[in-house]
Amino acid sequence: MIHDSYKTISKPSEGLYKDKGSKFLAFAIPIRSEEQVKEKISQLKKKYYDARHHCYAYKIGLGEDRFRINDDGEPSGTAGKPIYGQILANNLSDILIVVVRYFGGVLLGTSGLINAYRKAAADCIQKATIIETIVRKELTINFSYDLMSPVMRIVKEEELEVMEQDFRESCNLKLNIRLADFEKIRQKYDKIYGVTQVN
Repeated sequence: MIHDSYKTISKPSEGLYKDKGSKFLAFAIPIRSEEQVKEKISQLKKKYYDARHHCYAYKIGLGEDRFRINDDGEPSGTAGKPIYGQILANNLSDILIVVVRYFGGVLLGTSGLINAYRKAAADCIQKATIIETIVRKELTINFSYDLMSPVMRIVKEEELEVMEQDFRESCNLKLNIRLADFEKIRQKYDKIYGVTQVN
């Protein structure tokens, strides 16, 4: 069974943690790309330009390879890692969490910092609306008009989402299929002589 779903957040949320005068403002933001990450961090740095640190962690997609952590001048491993730990603990992806720190004049020490960044990240996740995202893949097929009936039977049986259809000279159908079902559907169309798969 292909694992094709993960949890993310539906809209941005904010959290807060305070310790010994230091304020940790946490922002959880839904994202889809590294470009969005840069844009959101840049916006927060402009808005909170007077803050000492803008630490963050993000994770994109299903795999374990598209993530990044950043301590932004805090001692190594005290900020980005605990923020990312909260993303993993809640099984989230397509998410960026930025924690903006205003220094309160008292050093918190390594364990104090780890705790503060973890709690700030946990707070904004707790206030977020978590939703499940299903990974989907497109399949475009081409066929002659006389094959309409068997082609559409599969669409109906499998409850497939038709994104585009063009039934002029030859017939084209663009389908949006859940990743776990993709190979099964592709093979079904493979068995109908005269149906060609464009992608």
